[in-house]
Amino acid sequence: MTQTTSAPVTTADVRTVNLDNPIQRGETAIDTLQLRKPGAGELRGLTIADLARLDVAAILTLLPRITTPPISPAEAAALSIEDLFACSTEVGDFLLQKRDRAAFPRA
Repeated sequence: MTQTTSAPVTTADVRTVNLDNPIQRGETAIDTLQLRKPGAGELRGLTIADLARLDVAAILTLLPRITTPPISPAEAAALSIEDLFACSTEVGDFLLQKRDRAAFPRA
């Protein structure tokens, strides 16, 4: 039996987005999402070009696959425009190579 180990997750692989308008799930309010850098399998059915253009349909398909806590497609679709944009820019940043990312200082 072979044992597989996953690569360690670095801060470059996970981004935190503080939501201006929390997701309400029952009595729980989710005010922070962590976005994990997607792997090839999580990009299934999507094009990198659509993600690079921050295409809303592509982002809404991807978010439920890479968020912690996991959100449903309906919850992703219900995000406010400013929260969707914040998530989208983090997804776009994942597409950049390290040397290109260095040209864009983070706040």
